[in-house]
Amino acid sequence: MSFLPQEIIRRKRDGAVLSRDEIAFMVQGLTAGSVTEGQVAAFAMATFFRGMTIDERVALTLAMRDSGTVLDWSDLPGPALDKHSTGGIGDTVSLMLAPAIAACGGYVPMISGRGLGHTGGTLDKLDTVPGYKTQPDNELFRKVVREVGCAVIGQTADLAPADKRLYSIRDVTGTVESIDLITASILSKKLAAGLHGLVLDVKTGTGAFMATLDDSRALAESLVHVANGAGLPTVGLITDMNEPLGTAAGNALEVQLAVDFLTGKRIDPRMWEVTVALSAEMLVIGDLRPDLAEARVAVEEAFTSGRAAEIFGSMVSALGGPVDFVTKADSYLAKAPVVKPVYAPQAGTIAAIDARAIGVAVVGLGGGRTRPQDAIDPSVGFSALAGLGQDVGPDQPFGFVHAASESAAEAATAALIAAYRLGDRPDRGPSVIERVGG
Repeated sequence: MSFLPQEIIRRKRDGAVLSRDEIAFMVQGLTAGSVTEGQVAAFAMATFFRGMTIDERVALTLAMRDSGTVLDWSDLPGPALDKHSTGGIGDTVSLMLAPAIAACGGYVPMISGRGLGHTGGTLDKLDTVPGYKTQPDNELFRKVVREVGCAVIGQTADLAPADKRLYSIRDVTGTVESIDLITASILSKKLAAGLHGLVLDVKTGTGAFMATLDDSRALAESLVHVANGAGLPTVGLITDMNEPLGTAAGNALEVQLAVDFLTGKRIDPRMWEVTVALSAEMLVIGDLRPDLAEARVAVEEAFTSGRAAEIFGSMVSALGGPVDFVTKADSYLAKAPVVKPVYAPQAGTIAAIDARAIGVAVVGLGGGRTRPQDAIDPSVGFSALAGLGQDVGPDQPFGFVHAASESAAEAATAALIAAYRLGDRPDRGPSVIERVGG
């Protein structure tokens, strides 16, 4: 059946529900280049204002999945499982979760992204590991997943290519925040990865893209319903991002924190709770454990026994990193030349944190990108960050700034102080707020 792009755009502009064939036509044209950039922008804007039904979102997601290669993991002896986070500050969960799932019998072919806006990216973190191949060829990727149990890599060019073009247009046309388009963007890549189960970590709070619980819930429900509608068993957890998840923000600093977590040297309680909760959901959705209680026990054992740390080390070395990275991470990770404590101007209790501002400050230090082509300084960021309810003062710092120069440290110090508000001791809510089932 032949369609005209402008007629499909007009129908969506006027609030019509598009057919599966109409949506597939637009995505095929987007991939082939037969639909112009202006038409794609108009389609995105019409969708932004008029929205899509769940069936339309499923159709868009599947069409974008099928725009490139779809991986097949049916030859694995266990389920292929993955987790996706909507992005936050100090969130290194993927680095601990993937080996923990592998320790419990699952396989994790995790295709991750780079930093976006104020949030850090898993690939930028892994780029701090000398020699680690974040873009291996398909043969090496499959080999590491099968033999080690997990591999965390970047999106290949032939995986959901329609999403890459659509996102670049959304990014410059004010249509990024559309829940319909966010849903299709996230899930098309996960469906193309050939997964048997998916768990979503949807952040809410000052450091999240969705700052309010209502918006986060709407996104979580859309993702869960569309994923299940597209044939991928999925559950979601809404987790708190009103403060950094871990006590470090910045690529090498977060990798060190992840290694400390895996080896038991230092475990931030909120990071533990979110990581174990997400991992337990993955084991249940992959039929590796009968219920969440047994799954939690298995995940905790994977960490406390050292098995998850061992698998993480095997993954790093199999993808080109040092064989002794887990035991000698500190000697391999980049160090900033300037490290200084950031003290509170007066004594008090931390009542609120602008977590987004901390992420922006890391970008300002050079730890993130303001343009896609920008290089990242892996060594910069913040460590030992204070959390909600902690007491600070002239002798109790908010944290430590790691910077490339004295002037950069000064600017970041001012930004970090501004991100904290002192006052009455707050009621610190749970790290895992809600579960959205399939």
